[in-house]
Amino acid sequence: MPKDTDSGERILVVDDDRDIVATLRIQLEKEGYLVKCAYDGQEALDVLSTEDIHLILMDVMMPRLDGFSTIMKIREKRNIPILVMSAKTEESDKILGLSIGADDYISKPFNYKEVMARVKSQLRRYMQLGGIDYVQDEVQLGRLRYDFAAHVLTVDGEPVKLTSTEMKITELLIRHPGRIFSAEEIYSAVWKEDVAYSGENTVMVHIRRIREKIEINPSEPEYLKVVWGIGYKFEKK
Repeated sequence: MPKDTDSGERILVVDDDRDIVATLRIQLEKEGYLVKCAYDGQEALDVLSTEDIHLILMDVMMPRLDGFSTIMKIREKRNIPILVMSAKTEESDKILGLSIGADDYISKPFNYKEVMARVKSQLRRYMQLGGIDYVQDEVQLGRLRYDFAAHVLTVDGEPVKLTSTEMKITELLIRHPGRIFSAEEIYSAVWKEDVAYSGENTVMVHIRRIREKIEINPSEPEYLKVVWGIGYKFEKK
């Protein structure tokens, strides 16, 4: 029988492997947590629309909507802790997961005691902050303002017309001002696939187009900057 808890934290487990979901549910319920389950990213979003969830354990490779895409959608509105579970062990995948909003990364196959320890750590930190699940409505950087709900970028109060791809790149970078994203991370997050041969040049072209729309002098950008040999960032203001 699950242990009683005073806080009644609810955890959402998301994985298309039903055996993993079932095992995690048993382990989490033994610790006294209330557990909800989903088997792809879209199901996870459906659960979040109706349930009060305090932490998510999220697989990466899933049908309909993968884990990385799901995290990006969740982070448009929610600040709850997300622990990524993945058999993909490449360092770039871990960096991408953390860059787009995951709080921790657990490689499969995992030790269930380690999973429980990380769950407790993330929940403790989250609840110490009052369990505040904020909605990040907008970011203001000097003359720039990005409205995440409307997906609108304005410069000096005037809306900027961005293509769908330019908008996705802008949202990724402006959500984390000062953080440097490599071209590979941007490509993976926006195009949802491994970096192609021309991936770095593709990102560079889109960055240049965004600069032409937002910078007074695109050749000497004030906001969207390159960190040579590393990547791109929106400058903190």
